[in-house]
Amino acid sequence: MLAGAPYDPGDATLVAIRRKAQGLMRAYNQTIDGDAARAAVMGDLLGSWNGAVIRAPFHVDYGAHIHFEPGCFVNFNCVILDVCEVRIGARTQIGPNVQILTADHPRDPELRARAQEWGRPISIGADVWIGGGAIILPGVTISDGAIIGAGAVVTRDVPAGATVVGNPARILPKTDGQG
Repeated sequence: MLAGAPYDPGDATLVAIRRKAQGLMRAYNQTIDGDAARAAVMGDLLGSWNGAVIRAPFHVDYGAHIHFEPGCFVNFNCVILDVCEVRIGARTQIGPNVQILTADHPRDPELRARAQEWGRPISIGADVWIGGGAIILPGVTISDGAIIGAGAVVTRDVPAGATVVGNPARILPKTDGQG
């Protein structure tokens, strides 16, 4: 699964790992800012937490494949489907209702009926700002200092310092005063 090969999401081992993650998410999502329990839960849930500020509710598939570098902020209702690794660079800010989706499915309905899935990793650099409601699709790399506009659907890699908006997300031309 982590290598991007097709896998069966109903596999007993994967189901057990997701159940553990669901229990940890439930515990986390019942806390409020300042609760001491938050650090312990995030340490158990995530591959690398590094003190990221994550506002509840927060939703993941497995959690263990998500890696935050220091200084990150995640606003309310973030969904990270981590069937492959998700790496989020230092000081990155993620707006509310953002979806980071490594999971993918066959386009052919006959293949979808076989219940196989696969994924591709997502890498988000340092000092990235992701606006509310943005969706980051499988296999995307967002380089350092990029800005993802609110509601953007990111289907392709984003170069360092670029600003992307729209569906599908497109790079805005640089102008004076704009990153």
